[in-house]
Amino acid sequence: MHEDEFWELIDEARRAAEGDPEEHAEMLVEQLVQLDPDTVTDFARHFEARFLRSYRWDLWGAAWVLLDGAGDDVFDSFRCWLIGQGRAVFEGALHDDPDALADLLGDFDEEFDGDGDEIGFAADDAYGILTGDELPDLALPEPPDEPTGTALDFENDRVLAERYPRLWKRFRGT
Repeated sequence: MHEDEFWELIDEARRAAEGDPEEHAEMLVEQLVQLDPDTVTDFARHFEARFLRSYRWDLWGAAWVLLDGAGDDVFDSFRCWLIGQGRAVFEGALHDDPDALADLLGDFDEEFDGDGDEIGFAADDAYGILTGDELPDLALPEPPDEPTGTALDFENDRVLAERYPRLWKRFRGT
């Protein structure tokens, strides 16, 4: 599977789900079960590579601002959700700066958005439906023990407001 095909599947499912993360995951599984198991494995590899790439302190800080806090599991779910937002949003946040999410995201409801757990398991679910087995090993590097980059004091609003001025202004209103 080419990278463009990966993003097309993500985008088609998101459009069909009209922004609902649970529906997005269901639509993605429906699309993936139309493919062969090897292609689903390729999709999973693309997804997991992006999930690993997004394990960064600066992105975690942006998630913290958007969600008014984000522990380990919440950050994992956020990263899946971010991939689900499509290439432009994902790459914009990672290549430009996570503060760019202030401009890249439309409406954002911290009770609803940012939760992508089910999107993260779509390939696993589809592969299981197709084969009755678990996804094979994706042969990707092990995740690091700590996120890349420099850690921030997430409990310090001043630090967060200075590091993410656009996100802070838009989503924390100060």
